[in-house]
Amino acid sequence: MAKDIINGYVDVETHKGITTIEFFHPQSNSLPRRILEALAIEIHDAGKDKETKVIVLRSAGEKAFCAGASFNELTQIENEKRGYDFFSGFADVINAIRKCSKLVIGRIHGKCVGGGVGLAAAVDYAIAVEGADVKLSELAVGIGPFVVGPAIERKIGTSAFSQLAIDAAMWRNSEWARRKGLFAEVHPAVEGMDESIFRLSNQLAHSSPEAMQELKQVFWKGTENWDSLLRERAEISGRLVLSPFTKEAIAKFKTKAS
Repeated sequence: MAKDIINGYVDVETHKGITTIEFFHPQSNSLPRRILEALAIEIHDAGKDKETKVIVLRSAGEKAFCAGASFNELTQIENEKRGYDFFSGFADVINAIRKCSKLVIGRIHGKCVGGGVGLAAAVDYAIAVEGADVKLSELAVGIGPFVVGPAIERKIGTSAFSQLAIDAAMWRNSEWARRKGLFAEVHPAVEGMDESIFRLSNQLAHSSPEAMQELKQVFWKGTENWDSLLRERAEISGRLVLSPFTKEAIAKFKTKAS
């Protein structure tokens, strides 16, 4: 996908064993189905690429890391099948990371909302900067973090996940996310974050691919049912997004944001 700054893009570069997958959308790096599909494909392909030793997942820009599902696309969902197809995009990205034989480092340079928290939870090692606050806003618009929930709960535990899911209006700061295990590291400035990502990715690029693959399987043990589980969750979200409550809540949010 070319670097289309109007409609968003996914860009991939491989250098010295490190494959960087970058996504962008002008609306705070929100995720329409097209970008979700491209992300899942690129992560899968990088996992099969012999030149790739480690993957860095990042988004472009200097503000939000990811604002989650594209509200523009949510408002256009007209039936349960389209709703299921849209939310399956998040399932596909999480499962691509889960099944990828390479370790995935996440560069979390800004705030994460909804599906953005899911991405940060799905990577194997998230390195963030102060100000990378997190919020699961889904319940506030009548949905719920169903598809991304298993990835978040796996990383931070049921208690912390339920706190995020229930208080859908409250931001938790980056230090909270580090304490709960969502972020492995939090740096005071972007420079420190990028230095750490550079150091770790280069270290892993020179580590044993076989050992890293075995480690990855150990880390993800117990998630073998996620191909079906996340699809089942996509059905729930795909149904709820059609409710009058959700349609009205999203319309209000878009009016406020515009």
